[in-house]
Amino acid sequence: MNLKTLNSTALAMVARGRGILAADESTATIGKRFDGIKVANTEENRRAYRDLLFTAPGMEQYTSGVIFYEETLFQKAADGTPFPQLLAARGIVSGIKVDKGAKPLAGSPAETLTEGLDGLRERLAKYKDAGARFAKWRAVITIGAGIPTDYCIAANAHALARYAALCQEQDIVPIVEPEVLMDADNTIEVCEDVTARTLRLTFQELQSQRVALEGMILKPNMVVSGKKCPKQADRRTVAEATLRILKRHVPAAVPGIAFLSGGQSDEDATAHLDEMNKLGGGPWVLSFSYGRALQAAALKAWVGRAENVAAGQRAYLHRAKMNGLAATGQWEQKLEKAA
Repeated sequence: MNLKTLNSTALAMVARGRGILAADESTATIGKRFDGIKVANTEENRRAYRDLLFTAPGMEQYTSGVIFYEETLFQKAADGTPFPQLLAARGIVSGIKVDKGAKPLAGSPAETLTEGLDGLRERLAKYKDAGARFAKWRAVITIGAGIPTDYCIAANAHALARYAALCQEQDIVPIVEPEVLMDADNTIEVCEDVTARTLRLTFQELQSQRVALEGMILKPNMVVSGKKCPKQADRRTVAEATLRILKRHVPAAVPGIAFLSGGQSDEDATAHLDEMNKLGGGPWVLSFSYGRALQAAALKAWVGRAENVAAGQRAYLHRAKMNGLAATGQWEQKLEKAA
């Protein structure tokens, strides 16, 4: 493990005013998004769509890294340039999703445990050769009646730490993503409690398994009200609650925190990040690693047609720019209307 290399890559991933594009949707997940715009889920259409995103003029101003799905890591742009090489030429770091998805947890089937550790060391070596400099593993924590259990949180924290240690062995920066879902009817106070428990156990495992905190990035959920909760917390409350638990449970050695959007609307994800950066006070860079919140507008503009590529790229760049501003606390609502 080369800590200098890991730290350098991690800092590049959270460069000021730039964030990480999560383009790591599985074949099934992107199929659902293509269904919404009536586009066939073929390998060529998936490649063409990613090509639209990765070749958007000026994307490097707001994009520090891109998370690939395995298929995408080995695909090429329309001109024949491998995607990792294309992005590297623009100063953008390539990464790879390496988990195999969340499966029912033995002994608590209403909860899940993310799988994919078997053979990971060998896969990481292959991905590094292909140009990946960081990786991502997502753990899923569900709020419901009697859940999450400490058993579920601890099992997922242990897997996240094992994954992170294997990544650092290859000088690959691990993105550690313990996501507390926002799908239930819980209050923001419940989300804060569960997120705090999750972060506490996750960092206990990371340190016990000798993961160098200077060479990783945390990708957490924001502390929000459940989607079905009748009382939705305002943006200032979300920002304050999120910063509160981060300050209590995330060590200062971590270079940066790249939030997931987790089903928030495009503007809410931007506004919450902006509010946190306006409040400030933390030792880490607060940035973004969004998937749907960066891509939804681009998909809608593109709808699978070659003549709409430029429109799709403009839509992506607008969202990337808005989040780049939010990452420095300079976003304003009026900028959305000016697009």
